[in-house]
Amino acid sequence: MFSSRSKAERTATQAWDYLTAAMAAAGETAEDTGDKATKLAEKASGQSHKLAGRSQKLAGRASGKADVAWGRANAAAAALAGRKPSRPWGLIAGVGLLGVAVGWAVATSARAALERQAEQEELELAETAVVVTPTYDN
Repeated sequence: MFSSRSKAERTATQAWDYLTAAMAAAGETAEDTGDKATKLAEKASGQSHKLAGRSQKLAGRASGKADVAWGRANAAAAALAGRKPSRPWGLIAGVGLLGVAVGWAVATSARAALERQAEQEELELAETAVVVTPTYDN
């Protein structure tokens, strides 16, 4: 009648089945696309260097898109398997370095502004200073 598995387990199993089918199809499509692009490049190279360059660019784009799709499929498979994605340490380090650079620039400009303000106040004091000379009574 009813399965003893919970709805979440059935959903996860179905998602896993869909994912494995999609990964297999993506792999086959990537291979077919790469083969077709390579054949097109070979045909075009016999006809013209210009067409060969274009077809090689298209082959590169197709390969790049297949790599992105494969990476996404692997990430989805890892998520379904319960593995957490790794931390993007390169991005974290880059943001940290950017923060240090911005902090240094702000500190330098703030220090320069304070120095200009101190010089301005010193000039104002020098202009408004009253010189008092003592008088001596004999």
